[in-house]
Amino acid sequence: MATVLAIETSCDETSVAIVKNRHVLSNVVASQIKTHAQYGGVVPEVASRQHVEAVNILIEQALSEAGLGWDGIDAIAGTCAPGLIGALLVGLTAAKTLSMLYQKPFIGVHHLEGHIYASYLSNPELQPPFLCLLVSGGHTSLIHVKACGDYVVLGKTRDDAAGEAFDKVARLMQLGYPGGPIIDKLAKDGNPRAFELPEGKISLPEGRGFHPYDSSFSGLKTAMLRLIQKLEVTEDPLPVADLAASFQYTVAKALTKRAIRCALDHGLTTIAVGGGVAANSGLRSQLQTAATAQGLNVLFPPLKYCTDNAAMIACAAVEHFDKDHRSALNLAAQSRLSVDRVMELYV
Repeated sequence: MATVLAIETSCDETSVAIVKNRHVLSNVVASQIKTHAQYGGVVPEVASRQHVEAVNILIEQALSEAGLGWDGIDAIAGTCAPGLIGALLVGLTAAKTLSMLYQKPFIGVHHLEGHIYASYLSNPELQPPFLCLLVSGGHTSLIHVKACGDYVVLGKTRDDAAGEAFDKVARLMQLGYPGGPIIDKLAKDGNPRAFELPEGKISLPEGRGFHPYDSSFSGLKTAMLRLIQKLEVTEDPLPVADLAASFQYTVAKALTKRAIRCALDHGLTTIAVGGGVAANSGLRSQLQTAATAQGLNVLFPPLKYCTDNAAMIACAAVEHFDKDHRSALNLAAQSRLSVDRVMELYV
């Protein structure tokens, strides 16, 4: 069983973790939410600078919490794609430096593959094949997980990702950043059917209906904008709880419908959910209910593994290490890279 130290700096969370097989020995995270909240979103240059300030401290803390020295580490991993280039470079450079300094194999990890492996941390018995519903601030995908490094994207968003839609709608309602947790909290006191909203559909060519798995949230975002503008004239104050509940219900319904159909169509009995939106209570409730009705098993990671963290990166790296996958030290950071190209990261 390999023990891997991983560094994750793809966006605005600096994280270092040590994982042995699928068991987390340590996972430390330095969040930048308060820093970026004043800007209403992540400022890439600011994120990169804070990663530089935090990463060495977190490396020492991760080793201390795991009770290990460098002789207890088999390999060093770092997120290399996709993400903010400046942010990725901080963690990737740190990981490569440690690899050279301590003569440990280096493993570059795809960030989305990390989110797939988040489910393994709480369900170590999980084995492919299964369907992963990956829903985060930058990605919304349905991924057929066939094996380690073998992924087929069956559905994706054509515009805004689900998490991005939450942030933008929260901004429309002047709720602050990040939008997901705020809307989720407000929705608990609202009526999810107070306002009828479009879930978004992708038309197929030649009038052949709609794409069964792809999603779109730009139309929903526009509908929310127009609804809010209308209510601002007639309502004082805005019914924010009902707006939040109706929006969240619509997003969860769209994701649930596509995930269930995709799993059934491809004969997959397990749906593993990953990404920040996996923490959303509305999605958890709707998907669990629908999956149970269809005899499907649905897995949600613990909340601490839904958002960006290095434990999921280390878990993926452990399996690549055990399969003798290694990355070159000249591996570049990439802002975009489809998850079905994961094996390009290894030599």
